[in-house]
Amino acid sequence: MNPVHIGLILLNTLMLVSGQFLWKYGLSRKTDPFENLQSIIHLMFSPFILGGLFIYGLATVLWLFILNKVDISIAYPMQSIAYLITVIGAYYMFNEQLSLLKIAGCIVILIGVGMIGLSARYS
Repeated sequence: MNPVHIGLILLNTLMLVSGQFLWKYGLSRKTDPFENLQSIIHLMFSPFILGGLFIYGLATVLWLFILNKVDISIAYPMQSIAYLITVIGAYYMFNEQLSLLKIAGCIVILIGVGMIGLSARYS
C-alpha cells in the first residue's frame, strides 16, 4: 500500500465522520425530530441531513475505488481511525465528555490500526 492509498483512506474516513457530524448537528437543531411522520419528512429535507447524505454518497464512491486498489483486510480496519476523530471532534463541536477511558480506548484503536498497517508491509 502506498501513501496515496493511505491518503485516500484517510479522506474517506474524514468524509464519513463529516457526514455523521452534519447529521448530529442537524438533529440537534430540532426539538423532537421523530414526533410524527411530518417531522421526520421535514428532518430528512434539512440541509444538514441532506449534506451528510451527499458526503456519504461521495465517500461510498471513493470507497469503491479504494477497494479496487487495496486489500479490504487492510483498508477497512484503517477506517477505525474514525473513532478517534469522532471522539475528539465530539468533544470540541458538541461539548461531549472526554474521559480517560475514552482516551485509552482511542490509544488501543491506534495501536491496532498501526499493527494492521504494518502487517501489510511484512506479509
